[in-house]
Amino acid sequence: MGRIDPESLNTIKDKVIYINRVAKVVKGGRRFSFSALVVVGDEDGHIGFGKGKAQEVPEAIRKAVEQAKRALVKIPIKDGTIPHKISGIYGAGKVVMLPAKPGTGLIAGGPMRAVMEVAGIRNIVAKSLGSRNPFNTVRATLDGLLKLKDEGSVLRRSGKSEEEKKVSNHENS
Repeated sequence: MGRIDPESLNTIKDKVIYINRVAKVVKGGRRFSFSALVVVGDEDGHIGFGKGKAQEVPEAIRKAVEQAKRALVKIPIKDGTIPHKISGIYGAGKVVMLPAKPGTGLIAGGPMRAVMEVAGIRNIVAKSLGSRNPFNTVRATLDGLLKLKDEGSVLRRSGKSEEEKKVSNHENS
């Protein structure tokens, strides 16, 4: 999968998921800085996430957005939902995502919800299991989304055409 140029996409939206104040203990006391977790996407299947750290919150967010734009990936979306059931794992964070019918809405909590919104997924049922750490949850969500296969690639790999798929579906009914 090649690198996606953020300038080629029409509108990129960013969403701040988590801001954390971190302290470094030095001889004279504590030095505070801020870390930010941000996801960006064009609501059409392109998504990326980034972490930024700086002395001020706006600077940390800016750095995170820049990193997220450099890490854009394309995920398959079919009719506002995902093509099939999938799960993702990163560290102790586990997520399960199920496709949903139109009108269901975005049933996902916390960091997963933000990822789905900027990706352009409007109908999904998702559950986060294990770690509640937002960094691990976002990475587990992206792990699952990157494992998704679109219908065309699955048919090409199996050597079937669209017509053969339709015929086999009618035989099974």
